[in-house]
Amino acid sequence: MKILTTLTVVLFSTLGFAQASLPNVQLKDLQGKTVNLSEYNSKQNPVIVSFWATWCAPCIKELKTFSKHYKQWQNEFGAELIAVSTDDAKTKNRVKSQVKGAGWQYTILMDDNHELKRALNVANIPYTLILHKGKVVFVHSGYTPGIETEIYKKLQSLSK
Repeated sequence: MKILTTLTVVLFSTLGFAQASLPNVQLKDLQGKTVNLSEYNSKQNPVIVSFWATWCAPCIKELKTFSKHYKQWQNEFGAELIAVSTDDAKTKNRVKSQVKGAGWQYTILMDDNHELKRALNVANIPYTLILHKGKVVFVHSGYTPGIETEIYKKLQSLSK
């Protein structure tokens, strides 16, 4: 019974989210420029949004994996990757050095007051979603080896 209840909750939370779009939330990039997330709703190509933090080992592992595949995703599907740091005031100063040290070549945004995280009901990180033509079409919570394959397959299905 517990398994059935858990599956039902996961299914309905995913289905309920499947038609959502990004809210009108403003975040800053690493250069301090303000970015309104709702602007990504008008993009025709897929936008991958990954929530992470410097203290989250699974998040770092996931973003390193994404980094290895990002050029392919860009070239084949025109995908854009946005990594949203949820580091708070105590740890947000570590973000730039983490990004520079890892050599990540994608957009990094700061959600240090967790406004976007709350608006999207993100409970745990890493948390990844794919936005396509203004709708959230894929959601994954936690790090799972092989997530890049799931993302590739989803991007492939969106390109048809």
